[in-house]
Amino acid sequence: MIAATNISVRLGDRQVLAGVSASFAAGAITAIVGPNGAGKSTLLSVLAGLRRPDRGKVELDGADLHGLAPRARAQCLAFLPQIPEVAWGIEVRTLVALGRTPFTGARGLSAEDEAAVDRAIATARVGNLAHRNVLTLSGGERARVLLARALAGEPRWLLADEPLTGLDPGHQLDAADLMLGLAAEGKGVIVTLHDLHMALRIASQVIVLTDGRVAAAGPARAALTPEILRAAYGVESRMWDGEHGPVIEVIGRG
Repeated sequence: MIAATNISVRLGDRQVLAGVSASFAAGAITAIVGPNGAGKSTLLSVLAGLRRPDRGKVELDGADLHGLAPRARAQCLAFLPQIPEVAWGIEVRTLVALGRTPFTGARGLSAEDEAAVDRAIATARVGNLAHRNVLTLSGGERARVLLARALAGEPRWLLADEPLTGLDPGHQLDAADLMLGLAAEGKGVIVTLHDLHMALRIASQVIVLTDGRVAAAGPARAALTPEILRAAYGVESRMWDGEHGPVIEVIGRG
């Protein structure tokens, strides 16, 4: 379990997070949603151990996350940023293999490492891109490759900031199925999302942030009610049970 307690972060003159507390269970997908500027990406970076909060703490299975050595933290947590950067024109497989760095250090890849890279490439469905130069890929293709890099470390937790952005509808569904598969294997998945319908579709828990505070938290259907969305986003919406599960429709401004 990951537990965040009273997390506060101030950036310049802006209070980005103000006393956020939440828990995240392994074997489940938790979606963090909220309007622009609500603090979603900042919270995710704190949960990943990439940003130390001004106040509060994050615990991983009862241990202080920020007290763990970076290598140990990287072996169990994989972070996928919203705007990934690739600086070198290397082959896709080489880039994916960098996900094994927390385990290999300076030594080369072992047969076990190579097998993990193969599994990640297959899981992310980027085998057809394996020998391409990463700088020649489209934004959506690059996003899928970077997801494969995160999976190559076979982390216990995947933390992804807007992982569906830039993907076409088919690949969005593929990514959603991949995350559901990871949760079914017992891994923890924490994602920030703008797509409320996708949050309803895949998340077992949803946290709604507004102005750096938790406006709602709980099972997806309970956290994404019209009343909560009106307060958080200023929109009118409705939810109903469709043929393939619950559906959220945003009708207009409240």
